[in-house]
Amino acid sequence: MLSVLIALAFVSGVGASQEGTEAGEVVASFDAVSIDTLPLHGPSASDTQASLPPVSMAPGFDRVDEPATAELIVVTKGRLAAGQSLGGELGKRGIPAAVVHLIAQEVRPYFDFRHSRPGHRYRLALDADGNVVDFRYSTSLEESVYLFWNGETYEVREEYAELTSRVVTLAGIVESSLYDAIRLLGEDPQLADDFSEVFAWDIDFTRNVKSGDTFRVLYERLYLTDDDGKEVYIRPGRILAARYQGGVGDHSAVYFESGEGDGSYFRPDGTSVERAFLVAPLRYSRISSTFTNARRHPILKVTRRHPGIDYAASEGTPLWSVAEGTVIYRGWAGASGNLVKVRHANGYVSHYAHLSRFADGVKVGQRVEQKEVIGYVGHTGLATGSHVCFRVTKNGRYVNPMAIRSPAAKPLELNQTAEFARTRDQLLAALDIHGVAASDEAL
Repeated sequence: MLSVLIALAFVSGVGASQEGTEAGEVVASFDAVSIDTLPLHGPSASDTQASLPPVSMAPGFDRVDEPATAELIVVTKGRLAAGQSLGGELGKRGIPAAVVHLIAQEVRPYFDFRHSRPGHRYRLALDADGNVVDFRYSTSLEESVYLFWNGETYEVREEYAELTSRVVTLAGIVESSLYDAIRLLGEDPQLADDFSEVFAWDIDFTRNVKSGDTFRVLYERLYLTDDDGKEVYIRPGRILAARYQGGVGDHSAVYFESGEGDGSYFRPDGTSVERAFLVAPLRYSRISSTFTNARRHPILKVTRRHPGIDYAASEGTPLWSVAEGTVIYRGWAGASGNLVKVRHANGYVSHYAHLSRFADGVKVGQRVEQKEVIGYVGHTGLATGSHVCFRVTKNGRYVNPMAIRSPAAKPLELNQTAEFARTRDQLLAALDIHGVAASDEAL
């Protein structure tokens, strides 16, 4: 702020007037000036500009170098909109083509500006001679590419913002969906996805959520400090405790680390929320066909058994394995279109049909983890719309996937129970802070 005030003190007195005060003092009064139009006061010429190379180092351009006439750093910054390019925007702001060329050449090994997207931000600092002091290009609030002069040459590095966290609580009542309830409370809907993943083994949030259900979540909110020194909220971080109550029952979970960085979610009694099988292989829009012994086929117009569940979803929706296992089939399967089969423990095999394409690297014999993406929703084969036909067999016979009650994951070690109990009690106490909106009440 001090440097800005110094710059203001030397603005040309165009529009200035003299006004007398009660004590007979005379002060200057200036017309309003937009702060964004003013150059920022920077390091002295002896610190930076004397060692900066001329912009003419960029091939194909020439300029005459003269000593710096002012100890000023001129900053140009902005955000790309749809249809805009970095070069075009800098050109409109009076930045010479030589500067644009230099930036593109130096940054190219780290980022190709042909891949620029709306919302990307840039900040360019030039000295009084038009030489590049530094340049930052941000692809998100957290990630950027930084170009700077080190005294001898230009350097480029990728930078990741240092985030700070605050623990807060959020509580609400579901009317239509968990996603909408969290969005209406002013939080990033990503929290809804993270919340549903905590209970992914017990609750199908597309099928089981009812109006009037309640939820409560204790989680980290992540912040960074921007170039202007302002703290900016970025996104929700890790969930520390969660509870969901409604037609599906009462489900609670807390986060516990058994080792440094090795954490997972447990119920209050110490059992893991994770199970051998997930309740669904994707985030879907609706169930278009259930497991039944008599379904009229929409294309063949005959009534026959449908030993699986059809999940309707948009083309290209990621599809994951419901349990860890080994791929035993990947390819075309007639009416099933593109099909993947995964063999699991205890005689189970899961089937995923009508895929638009397979995930990169998926092949027969490959070991896959639970929730590892194996393909993408489509409508290949005998299908009327975009969906996946999900089936499960046990020892060669079809079973209803929704009726599978798989065992829980590995429980806590005996020597961890006391520490878990202390962590659980602390987190659940913080979770029960009253309110239906975000609270900055930290642990």
